Amino acid sequence: MKVLLVNGGPHKTGCTYTALCEVAETLNKEGIETEIFWIGNKPVGGCIACLKCGEKKECVFDDVVNEFRHKAYEADGFIFGTPVHYGSACGNITAFLDRLFYSELRGNANKAFYMKPAAAVISARRAGTTATFDQMNKYFTIQEMPVVSSRYWNMVHGAAPEQVGQDAEGLYTMRVLGRNMAYLLKCQEAARKAGVPMPEKEPAVFTNFIR
Repeated sequence: MKVLLVNGGPHKTGCTYTALCEVAETLNKEGIETEIFWIGNKPVGGCIACLKCGEKKECVFDDVVNEFRHKAYEADGFIFGTPVHYGSACGNITAFLDRLFYSELRGNANKAFYMKPAAAVISARRAGTTATFDQMNKYFTIQEMPVVSSRYWNMVHGAAPEQVGQDAEGLYTMRVLGRNMAYLLKCQEAARKAGVPMPEKEPAVFTNFIR
């Protein structure tokens, strides 16, 4: 089993990375393979609603979004990390997730993410973490991904990696998240071996309120 951890921060080994490493180390101790994927610090453009992903089966812009999507098919679970910029997730991870999830849902019927556990990890100097946590979790629920919880909201605090390393409660929360993710993945594996079927799928219903 493998979990992909996404570092959405602009610094490859910054505060978000530090938090993700704590989760990854715990997952490794539980026998789960991990990989930390950095989306980089080049600007990631947002979705332009061209709908071409329905034809191409991937985003029309062939960048880090498509690169990650190809990896996602081989993963069993996901942790998406972001720093807080102005009270919400950073611009790059927001654009990344908008395009990633929409293009996969429209282009491939969500095969890369359907029923795969996911969680968000938030890093901030001081505030904005809970609003960002809410923002991130909405991506998972629209994709039918089980959301993995921890003992507290999944956040760390610090203006530098060294300060995050002093956030004892935040790092504890990361370790609990790793163990909970590992447990759920093992439960899913046991269910597959026992022949428990996936949920029955029903055709999607879209209601427009403007007639």
